[in-house]
Amino acid sequence: MRSVHRVISDLGIRVYNYSMPFPLYDGPPLIDARRNAVALLIGLLAGAFGGLVGLGGGVVMIPLLTSLLGLGQHKAHGTSLAALVFTGLAGSAAYWRDGNVDFTAALFLAIPAVLTAVAGAKFAHELPESRLRRYLGVFLAFVSVMLLLKPIISPGAVVVGGVWKYAALTITGGLAGFISGMMGVGGGSIMVPAMVLLAGMGQHAAQGSALMAMIPTAAFGARVHWRLGNVATDIPAGLLTGIIIGSYLGGKLAGFAPDFALRILLAAVLAYVGVGYAIRRAA
Repeated sequence: MRSVHRVISDLGIRVYNYSMPFPLYDGPPLIDARRNAVALLIGLLAGAFGGLVGLGGGVVMIPLLTSLLGLGQHKAHGTSLAALVFTGLAGSAAYWRDGNVDFTAALFLAIPAVLTAVAGAKFAHELPESRLRRYLGVFLAFVSVMLLLKPIISPGAVVVGGVWKYAALTITGGLAGFISGMMGVGGGSIMVPAMVLLAGMGQHAAQGSALMAMIPTAAFGARVHWRLGNVATDIPAGLLTGIIIGSYLGGKLAGFAPDFALRILLAAVLAYVGVGYAIRRAA
């Protein structure tokens, strides 16, 4: 069990023992106001994006964590996944209030996803940073294509019914969970199209259900990243505040906000970043 001194030190709080002429903790504060302000902005952007399009926001968060806060690739993935637990909570709450969450579909997605997310997180930890970055680049390019194809995907285009519907959701959840744990993303880019195409769900219901399934998936994957030291502990206040506010607002706006221009802009940015990551040589 950790001592009180250790817990206090982890929080970066300077506490004095008045029976001694020196502080119990005299190191630099571990909660950095400037870094948390930047993290707040990152959280707002990622949360709003996740709430609007049902993708969790990790695809936005990870490049910003590495470029603006200097996190290593593994730590950015783990930190993003931990934050996505709160994206799912705030975003799915907004969708649920509007009646756009299918709990049965979310359950069939989440059960296999929590198992494969653990495997994905362990796999990511074993990869060199350069290779993990390249894999992320390919995934970002894939997400940019899915954003452009969103208007073309119509509910029930390849719909399956009965037991096959839930079998398809289970397989989708397993694949999305592994990608979530490995890439530090929510898995919505896999879950949402599957629910729309195979289960015949509407776009908003699919997005809300994906955010709901993301909660346990991200939690199990983040727990592995935490144990492996891949979660930043100095920016949670700013990042989580931004995530919660941005996710809720994005979820509320999703029901009526025209998203064509937003999707085109985000697709272009993700494609540019993704291709850059994919072709960048190891340092």
